Amino acid sequence: MSNLANVLSGNVILAIASVLDLLLTAYMWIIIAAAVISWVNPDPYNPIVRFLYGATEPVLRPIRKRMPRGMGIDFSPMIVVAVIIFIQIVVVKTLKETAFGLH
Repeated sequence: MSNLANVLSGNVILAIASVLDLLLTAYMWIIIAAAVISWVNPDPYNPIVRFLYGATEPVLRPIRKRMPRGMGIDFSPMIVVAVIIFIQIVVVKTLKETAFGLH
């Protein structure tokens, strides 16, 4: 019975890791889309623009406040993408390896 419990636990951990990886990847693309759309003068009333800014500003704003001013380039999306990739490598990969170790 313990082998079945290990397999079940492994599958649950693998499912959590897979969903987390999917959510992080989706959010990374939302960050990239918001950064690309900021290069043009988007219509602030467009629902897609509102969604992108609404989904990204709560994360990007605190980073922007801590960045030095006067550089002319907003590096906050790159920092968030780097953190997402770091989480995917460290957390998601560790969860997946743990899940496969339980099988």
